[in-house]
Amino acid sequence: MASEELAQKLQRRLQLEESGVAGEVADKGEVVSEVTAEVERGSLTARAGAELSAKLCRRQDINEGAAQPRRAAVFNPYTEFKEFSRRQIKDMERMFRLYDSGRDGFIDLMELKLMMEKLGAPQTHLGLKNMIKEVDEDFDGKLSFREFLLIFHKAAAGELEEDSGLLTLAKLSEIDVSLEGVKGAKNFFEAKVQALSSASKFEAEIKAEQDERKREEEERKHRRAAFRELKSAFTQ
Repeated sequence: MASEELAQKLQRRLQLEESGVAGEVADKGEVVSEVTAEVERGSLTARAGAELSAKLCRRQDINEGAAQPRRAAVFNPYTEFKEFSRRQIKDMERMFRLYDSGRDGFIDLMELKLMMEKLGAPQTHLGLKNMIKEVDEDFDGKLSFREFLLIFHKAAAGELEEDSGLLTLAKLSEIDVSLEGVKGAKNFFEAKVQALSSASKFEAEIKAEQDERKREEEERKHRRAAFRELKSAFTQ
């Protein structure tokens, strides 16, 4: 259909050139514009058709098991940042959400500016940009939650300079990544071992209480059984 219309317009142009009627110049310009637009539309339609065909072919391959659907990588902070306890990650998440005033899952430059001001360590515009740049893995100019966790990961591992704004952020935040601050990995992991030891002691206390309750329940069962036997002896 498009090719027939194009042929008709080209025929009209030839007729105008042969007739020499007044105003043909304007008509010619109109025809040329229409032909050019038609060619462009045809090109766009062909390109869109090729993209649609490719998508349909891939969908068919997926349905037939010849291809696998693309899956977005799911970020799990508990498995990726194993050096932090669940409580620490939860605290970091609460802090992240507190300053993500736009509720878009990111802390942008202005939100980071407000955050540093609230922590009592305001930064210059350049300083804020450098802070984001240190952990901005996808170069989008803002901090995702994963990149936010990287701040504390780098701080705990001693990978931040003393004059780094990120180190200041980690030190002034309420996230306790080390009992003695965040300077160096040694203190951090010693603190983690101590925390794990405390957790193990807590679990042992819970288990002891459970064992005690089981023992008391067994004793009550024995007493009830003995009472039933005694009662049975008197009723015979």
